[in-house]
Order: sequence, then structure tokens, then C-alpha cells
Amino acid sequence: MLRIIDVEYLKDYSLLLTFNNRERKVVDLEPHLKGEVFGPLLDKSLFTQFGLSTMTLEWVNGADFAPEFLYEIGKPA
Repeated sequence: MLRIIDVEYLKDYSLLLTFNNRERKVVDLEPHLKGEVFGPLLDKSLFTQFGLSTMTLEWVNGADFAPEFLYEIGKPA
């Protein structure tokens, strides 16, 4: 089962994610920040307020993305 084990804020809406398979990927989430749950994350002061849950990263407003989705859209670091 794919999990995120480390996350680092890079810039704008980009994060460096480390997965439990030891692959590291850069993910730009800006195109995916839409709608009622993810739209508020366009406010960078909110976007940078994230942490790791058991499986993935989660923001203070409760928003999260499936680790498989983040892995798929990420570019190798």
C-alpha cells in the first residue's frame, strides 16, 4: 500500500513528497486546487499548513489527496 512518509514545501503550490517505496516526486497541486474543499488552499498561508496523516498529507481544513493520485501526477525528483 502506497503511503507518503515525508513532505517538504518547495514553492508556490509545489511539494516534494517521499513515498514508502523510497521514490521522491515533485507535485504541483495548483491545477487541482478547485472546488469547496481544495479551492481554499489557493491561499498560500493555508496551503503551507499541512502535516502527515497515517497515509497521506492533510491540510488544516481537512483536505487531503490520495497518495496514489499524488504519486501519479508527481515528477521524479
